[in-house]
Amino acid sequence: MITWMQRHKRWLVITIWISTIAFVGAGFVGWGSYDYGKEGGTVAVVGDREVSIEEYQQEYSTLYDQYARLFGETFNEEMANKLNLRDVAYKQVIQKNLILAYADTLGLDITDRDIAKELLKYNAFLKDGKFDKATYIKVLSQNRTTPVKFEESLKRNILLQKVQSLFDVQANSVEVKNLNKLLFVEDDISYKIIEAKNITVTPSNEEFKQYWEANKNAYMSEIAYVIETTEVPVVTANSKEDDIKKHHAKFKTDYRKADGKLKSYEEAKAEIIKELDAKFTKKEALKKYLKVKKEEEKLLTSTLYNQSKLPFSKQNNRKITSSKKGDLIKPFLENDKYIIVKVANKNESKPLSFEKALADVKVSYMQVAKDKKLDELAKKELENFNGIEAKNVSRQSIDKIIGLQAQEASDFLNQLFSANEKSGIIKLNGKVVLYKINGSKLGTYDKSRDESVKSTLIQLQSEELMNNLVKKLENDIEIQSSIEVKE
Repeated sequence: MITWMQRHKRWLVITIWISTIAFVGAGFVGWGSYDYGKEGGTVAVVGDREVSIEEYQQEYSTLYDQYARLFGETFNEEMANKLNLRDVAYKQVIQKNLILAYADTLGLDITDRDIAKELLKYNAFLKDGKFDKATYIKVLSQNRTTPVKFEESLKRNILLQKVQSLFDVQANSVEVKNLNKLLFVEDDISYKIIEAKNITVTPSNEEFKQYWEANKNAYMSEIAYVIETTEVPVVTANSKEDDIKKHHAKFKTDYRKADGKLKSYEEAKAEIIKELDAKFTKKEALKKYLKVKKEEEKLLTSTLYNQSKLPFSKQNNRKITSSKKGDLIKPFLENDKYIIVKVANKNESKPLSFEKALADVKVSYMQVAKDKKLDELAKKELENFNGIEAKNVSRQSIDKIIGLQAQEASDFLNQLFSANEKSGIIKLNGKVVLYKINGSKLGTYDKSRDESVKSTLIQLQSEELMNNLVKKLENDIEIQSSIEVKE
């Protein structure tokens, strides 16, 4: 999957100027072994704008979250590192600040009214359908930020959108009509499908070994952690009645029934006691943490875990994977217990021996060998093949392509209508399709497609304009950078 992601990385990254602040409710991704100095420092200066560590970290966190939502639990810190996601985030934050510096030269600014209107778009800040300041501050605090920092981030985002609006384009009716016909061009084709599963290869053990020698870095051991832990179960605080009542009086609006009405003291009492016990337990866990830190106490258990087998929640596991050897992690909540963790050792990933890698090597090499033989066979047959004929084929003619699944047929047609040759080979997953174009004609104009065609045309034109703007700004505006990134 990493190879595919690296190849298509540009498609996965959302266009920089169409930006949202996505960390509310998600939390920040840790920086691992990276150390950028004290809080409030800068990583670059673009024109007169300083790019703060926090702004850079937020960019990385948002980008990481985009990939995590796309690939689910299979995406992790190790994959992010292989994709150089920190470098991608750094380039994006520099490009954004180039656009913001350009906005400064135009005299564009953001008012308090602009900020207020944007805040109303976040459901997390609403209470009973209205913006609630206490909820706003609480949510930001849970996400380790403040109103000042968040609103500064909002301000940058709104300013980016204002610059983008200056480059909004409108497609005229002639462009839309021509593109309507061009996008839905129709071909008469002949095609033949050859599948890798029908090809036999019998590689020797020596061939497997040569392949492993050439690709050792593709067969790495998993990162492993030796962690020492102590659990602190929930401790009863034995809260007095007066303390429970005071807490209810102070926070009674937080205790509501399913219909939104406030709970009475008696109805909220059990919930309050549970919260006070949890608060008390956290204090006890912190006391134990400080004793461990001062070496007055030791952690009770020591266990070796591969990174994929770390036993805690994703968020808590990330605290471990972003720590260095010897780090003592503050108590975190896991299944109603507070856990204190020390990363006693970190075994870095290293190439596996041939014997340990052999099973995976066989799978990979068999695929490579079959693909090679498939390519040779396809090239040999291309010049003179007898295939299935299909007439009036467009990008939407999935049902006319016999022998392929719907998604495969869609991929084939998209590649076919992007090809420059009248005949050729299109590769799919485990298959190749030989094709010949016997005739072509523009598609019939269909007015019902105008809106989607117009949207596509505007998006392409807008992206091209913004890309050209960034290239120009890179030459016009001075960038002082403290980080080197890979191209």
